[in-house]
Amino acid sequence: MSKKHFQTEVSKLLHLIIHSLYSHKEIFLRELVSNASDALDKLKFLNLTDEKYKSLKFDPRIDISFNFTEKTLSISDNGIGMNEQDLDENLGTIARSGTRNFVEKMTGDAKKDSNLIGQFGVGFYSAFMVADKVEVISKKAGEDSAWKWVSDGKEEYTIEPAERDSHGTTVTVHLNREGEEYANRWTIQSIIRKYSNHVPFPIYLHYEEIKYEGEGDNKKEIREPKVEQINSASAIWKRPKSELKEEDYLEFYRQISYDLEDPLLYIHTQAEGTLDYTTLFYIPAKAPMDLFRVDYQAGVKLYIKRVFITDDSKELMPTYLRFVRGIIDSEDLPLNVSREILQQNKVMAKIKSSSVKKILSELESLKNRDRFKYNIFWKEFGIPMKEGLYQDFENREKLLELVQYKSTKAEDYTTLSEYVDRMKPEQSAIYYITGGKEQLLRNSPLLEIYKEKDIEVLILDDEIDEIVISTVPKYKDYELKSVNRTDSEDDLKNNEDKEKEKKIEPLINKIKEQLGDRVKNVLASTRLSSSPSCIVADENDPTAQMQTILKMMGQSGLPEFKPVLLINPEHEIIKKLENTTDDSLINDVSLLLLEQAMLVEGLELKDPNGFVARLNRITSKAL
Repeated sequence: MSKKHFQTEVSKLLHLIIHSLYSHKEIFLRELVSNASDALDKLKFLNLTDEKYKSLKFDPRIDISFNFTEKTLSISDNGIGMNEQDLDENLGTIARSGTRNFVEKMTGDAKKDSNLIGQFGVGFYSAFMVADKVEVISKKAGEDSAWKWVSDGKEEYTIEPAERDSHGTTVTVHLNREGEEYANRWTIQSIIRKYSNHVPFPIYLHYEEIKYEGEGDNKKEIREPKVEQINSASAIWKRPKSELKEEDYLEFYRQISYDLEDPLLYIHTQAEGTLDYTTLFYIPAKAPMDLFRVDYQAGVKLYIKRVFITDDSKELMPTYLRFVRGIIDSEDLPLNVSREILQQNKVMAKIKSSSVKKILSELESLKNRDRFKYNIFWKEFGIPMKEGLYQDFENREKLLELVQYKSTKAEDYTTLSEYVDRMKPEQSAIYYITGGKEQLLRNSPLLEIYKEKDIEVLILDDEIDEIVISTVPKYKDYELKSVNRTDSEDDLKNNEDKEKEKKIEPLINKIKEQLGDRVKNVLASTRLSSSPSCIVADENDPTAQMQTILKMMGQSGLPEFKPVLLINPEHEIIKKLENTTDDSLINDVSLLLLEQAMLVEGLELKDPNGFVARLNRITSKAL
């Protein structure tokens, strides 16, 4: 037996790996299974390409066994195996990987065909997170001798001759107190199905099933050995699309989503070239109940060569597409020293960018070919899609073609493109109204001039609309204008309208004096036809709806919302008010004009008792 010390600084690096690198100790089993898969893949490749190995009988498999009493867990494969030199080089040196060296020696298509997982030589050492000692017995294919490597993961390791019938490697983990839970059938099965379900080789779990025979004093415990395959050993996304049927896609969706409804859409992409990766995305038919929770769990999983890495990374999919389900499987995505820690790197950024563009492109195709189905999608996921307008500047133009709004002219949703197609020849802007309730908005006095001139207005009644639309100044060559603001109708007025507004300036000044700092301003406006007044926001101020949203978001210290009160010079009430000499009546009506306009917009009155008293006084004078 030869006793050797790990290379300089290796013990410090081992400590880092064991105590800092992995946040979930269960990852060790994923790493050991991935190493076994690498070994099988190497021998499979040589079995097909190297004369030395072609005569070898080879039925690749991974076997896992455990002993709860002895607190051991073993992972065994019948892959390429290692000799004394391999054990010394690959297990005695951190960050050296036999797999990586193997890949570097391959060229051409053979490299693509070999589904090797390991990129770095540290995954093996994650076993020491749960182990007091690790034993490796290995026999290299084509050689007669077997070797045993043993270490406690501190400063040294030993290598000595061993016995093993066939080629391959067995890693036996002697579990420490923290790792005892992994000597359990159900724990092992759960971890394998989570991380290694799609590894391309069968994984068998060996366990004992306890049965009882007889009764009373004659009752005996019988332990019956069992072997069960616990992974699927296949990955639907790796199969050629031409071989897959719709039912294959739907069945996989049910497996990953636990959704009883079929998805609206699935998108399968197999990219080859500068980057080799596969994606399979699904758009659900219904939004989950927790879609808007802060802790919502996104539904895209990252695999590297079929091995699950993470489903908790913002690098996989932008927040506004958090409803997407599916997988990304990369052939060459670089990781940090651990598979667990995903770098913010150019490769992932390119995969993410391409994936987002593909999803948006498929959604546009759905909109164009099946509007009914697209409208179902929009009702469920329109709000998060709108988030993309201020989150994703790279794809804003594409998103602007996908967003839909309710409208004063469309029975269902309309797109900005469809709105533009219906615009009047002389119209230079796209008009929209924001607020909390659709019916209130449709009946709002703010729309009167637009209805009169037969101009379409978009109805934006989602809370997020108020935030998002302010970040979109234009669509194509058309300005987006809010009818909730003072300047929205300026381009619709003629000289006659302006004369009417100017005519009642003395009354406007009286109303302004009475209202004082309750309002930002009082203006005469011919935008109204049937209503005596309405309120809007100054062009430089947040709207009432925006103020409400900001308060709900917890922003304190906001200035009080002060509206601009618009007065209709042609309304009967205003004409009579203009001719009266009763100052008390002017004062009461001025306040009522403001208060009724606020009520119409769904705002609360600070002094409802005062409102009722004024209403009663005016009513008694009229009777």
